Formats: sequence, structure tokens, C-alpha cells
Amino acid sequence: MKKIISLVVLISSIIVAQSEQTKSLIELKLKAAAIQNSSLVIQNLKTGTQSPTSFNRMPEADIQRKSPALAILYSVLLPGMGELYAGRYDSGKYFTIAEGVLWGTFTGFELYGNWQANNYKSFAVSNGGVNLAGKGSDYFATIANYQSITDYNKAMNLQGAYPLVYNTTTLYWNWGNDNQRTTYKSMWTSSEQAYNNVRFVVGAMILNRLISAINAVRFVSAYNKSLSQPVGKNQGDWNLIVGVDNKPTLPPTLTFNFIKSF
Repeated sequence: MKKIISLVVLISSIIVAQSEQTKSLIELKLKAAAIQNSSLVIQNLKTGTQSPTSFNRMPEADIQRKSPALAILYSVLLPGMGELYAGRYDSGKYFTIAEGVLWGTFTGFELYGNWQANNYKSFAVSNGGVNLAGKGSDYFATIANYQSITDYNKAMNLQGAYPLVYNTTTLYWNWGNDNQRTTYKSMWTSSEQAYNNVRFVVGAMILNRLISAINAVRFVSAYNKSLSQPVGKNQGDWNLIVGVDNKPTLPPTLTFNFIKSF
């Protein structure tokens, strides 16, 4: 569990670092663009001309695009981290919460299954005369359904399943009464159900990663697409137009027009 927590912290640090790097790069480019446009405005003031300058988004090549492959990798390692990488952890946090719940459920079922397995094995030794050495899961399933090895071997002989007949020395068991066998079977069934639930939870974890990866790729694609679209083309985009108003009787003045698309 400590290794998993350390891995989560490492992944989060990497994603945050990349996000900060991209943010710093954008800020530097914006400052450079502001300086360039300021110089143009000053030049226009000196010449007395009006040349509107549009502050749009930076060229796509100047901004670091996000990788869909990295988004998938982060989502596979920890659901929700792909969305964090894409800048949409408001959606990804639900996958991370689901992953935490699934890990808690997985741990609970695994511990309960092991506990019940220890119980039914101890019960088989003390009440059925079972020797645990070399016994597999099929053996423990078989003794839950037959009162003794004698009954089991008779059933196999009647069915003609001679290769399945047990060695009466190494595979011996004999429940004292049917209540003991029923008690053993109940514990064995509880253990097997817990292990089956563990497999179900593992499947849910895989599905959670798959959906998170698809969601993260969708957000990365939207982010990359937004880099190549001029400001004002999409709903909610903005555009700031700076110009110079040169009137014959008044000093030149700056004009600012803020345009937002809906």
C-alpha cells in the first residue's frame, strides 16, 4: 500500500510540474507579445496612424500541446490523473474517488476471503481428520460435498470416473456428522464468494481506468484543438482590439475594444 501511495504522489508531482511548465511558457509568450504590441502602438502614436492590433491566442507551435498517450498512461496508473494532466480534474476527481473506494473494497474482500479460508481449513483438520499438506482448491471443494472419502470414491466408481478416485491414505477425510460438513461448507462458500467478489472488483478497476482514459483523451483533444482556433471563433472566446484614435484637433488617444463571442 505504501508503494501505491508513493506512486500516486510521484505521478501527481510529474503532472503538476508539467502543468506549471506549460503555464510559465504561456506567461513568457504573453509578455513578449504584450511588449511587441506596445512597441507597435507607440510607433503608431508617433506616426499618427490608426493600426488596430489584435491580441489573439498564441500560435499553436508556441504552446506545448498535450499528449493523448501520456493522458492514457496517467489514467491507467491512477484514474483521474489523465484528466488532471489535461487540466480537467474537476471531472477526473470522481474517477480517483471511485478508485479509492474500489481499493478499499478489494482489500476488504481479500482479507475476509483469507480469514474464512483459514477457518475452514482449521475446521477440516479438527473435525474431518484432514491433512493440509499438498491439498489444492479442488480438494477443499470436494470435501464440502461428500461425507467421507469412502462416499466420494463410491460415487466416482459408479460414474466410471476411475482416474478421479482418491488415495484413501493421503486424501483422507471423514466428517463426524452431516452438521459438521454443512458448517464446513458454509465457511468454504463464504470464502469463495469473497474471492469471486475480488475478481469482480478487479474488473471494475479495469473498467474505471478505461473510462478515465477515454475521458482524458477527450479533454486533451479539446485542449489541443483550442490551441489552433483563433480567438472569437468558439463560444466564450474573447478578443481585445487596441487602436489609435487620431483626431485633428485633439492629441492621439488609445482605443480598446473588448469582443466576446456567445
